[in-house]
Amino acid sequence: MPISKELLEILACPKCKGDIRLNDKGDGLICEACRLIYEIKDDIPIMLIDEAKPLK
Repeated sequence: MPISKELLEILACPKCKGDIRLNDKGDGLICEACRLIYEIKDDIPIMLIDEAKPLK
């Protein structure tokens, strides 16, 4: 089950509290301001700063 639009509207980057968006593959959430991607595992976004990966 993909992430719902309602959930995407209320989620924010835990580092800067800015907007995030779903990546093209649908397996991560991107914060453009921080240049980080938060993975989605088993339909659950992993919104931990320490687990985020740098955006390439």
